[in-house]
Amino acid sequence: MTATEENDILSILGENIPLGTSKTINFNIANLYTSTKVEIPIIIERSKKSGPTILITAGIHGDEINGVEVVRQIIAKKINKPAKGTVICIPVLNVFGFLSMNRFFPDGRDLNRVFPGTKNGSLASRFAYQFVNEILPVADFCLDFHTGGASRFNAPHIRVDPKNEKLVALAKVFDTSFILLSKNLDGSYRSACAKKEVDILLFEGGKSQNSNRDIAVEGVLGTMRILKHLEMLKPEFVIPSKAESSIVIKKSFWIRAKYSGLLHIKIPIGKHVDKGEILATITDPYGKMRHVVKATNPGYIINVNESPIVYKGDAIFRITRELAS
Repeated sequence: MTATEENDILSILGENIPLGTSKTINFNIANLYTSTKVEIPIIIERSKKSGPTILITAGIHGDEINGVEVVRQIIAKKINKPAKGTVICIPVLNVFGFLSMNRFFPDGRDLNRVFPGTKNGSLASRFAYQFVNEILPVADFCLDFHTGGASRFNAPHIRVDPKNEKLVALAKVFDTSFILLSKNLDGSYRSACAKKEVDILLFEGGKSQNSNRDIAVEGVLGTMRILKHLEMLKPEFVIPSKAESSIVIKKSFWIRAKYSGLLHIKIPIGKHVDKGEILATITDPYGKMRHVVKATNPGYIINVNESPIVYKGDAIFRITRELAS
């Protein structure tokens, strides 16, 4: 039985929402210095038929626009109107960061490092506490959308705890380019869900302060596959077939710049490279120095630093070291 199926009434933030209802609730998280309320729209779509409750979120980091775009498209295309059960969409969790194109909350904290939060803590911690105690309990399954930080562009992938076989199987249902097996970090949303025994998949794709059409498509199609798997996707939605299944990654590491200078990328994101293959060059501005960056081992390039300049020691490529059999 699902979190809301027992009596078919969804209770969230003091409101009771019956089956067959479409409703937007404004979640008041704080006030500005001017006493103006800061509210987050929570968009709820309930079928007339009982079923699971899926919570879809983005914008935990306010500058991660691509995740916001994925959830926006899910709503705009009415994919969030389920054949059964309930879909809850929150396109922007960190509205403060979204307005200022900043990763953090106004208190300087990373929201994705303070879960489950505290009732009387910092602003980010208080928000995490409210979210975990007032919204998360209604969810049976969560999808959370992220991008690479700063100028680092992530190939589309799902991050999942390798110890959770059920989630690994669901990541394969989502079926984006890669599945990265990684432990839950303390203070993260994923960790909070695990402690509450709520299943969650975290999608990564693209980079901060950027909207990429191909990444958005990957996120939307993956969500549709999950909804179809749960028998929640309406039959009018057709999912195109894929030629290849997700590649499961057990280990990866960063190739770092050995020199400071101008970075010139030579390969596309997601490419499988051979040991010794040229990935980039680093030059000085004066035409005197040219350093070739080569692959240290065969593997897939799953993250690329797209900054035009780098310092010695900067992470520039994330390459896979070991794939799951």
